[in-house]
Amino acid sequence: MSAFKEIIKIGQLELSFLLDGDDTNNQMVVFELLIPPGAKVPAAHYHIEVDEMLYGMEGTFTSHVDGKTVYTSIGETLFIPRGAVHQHDNLSDKTAKALCVLTPASIGPAYFRELAQLLQAGGPPDPAKVVEIMGRHGLVAAR
Repeated sequence: MSAFKEIIKIGQLELSFLLDGDDTNNQMVVFELLIPPGAKVPAAHYHIEVDEMLYGMEGTFTSHVDGKTVYTSIGETLFIPRGAVHQHDNLSDKTAKALCVLTPASIGPAYFRELAQLLQAGGPPDPAKVVEIMGRHGLVAAR
């Protein structure tokens, strides 16, 4: 039996949720983020009201935070405060996995489900629709 409440795949990315807002009185979301080698998390963005923390579990994440490149490996943490423009990549030849904590829980499984559904429609996603989904969940695409 899996410890995960839900697993959501968005392109090559896999998010395995341990806790969401329903479990934490809307205070926190916790999930494992798996990024295969060479994969990128699309669209640099920032969160209006949500802080993010990554804890490296496997491989190395390459994150771009407010114009700086930061590497997070096994046992290391990265804190991204609300308002900081960020994007995560895996530029290595090994899978990267991190435990992610978002607080409060306004960016949860519903946001990632909507993005996954949009990407599964085939072809490149409509950028306006991506921005609209992001906006409803408190994310802003960086320009």
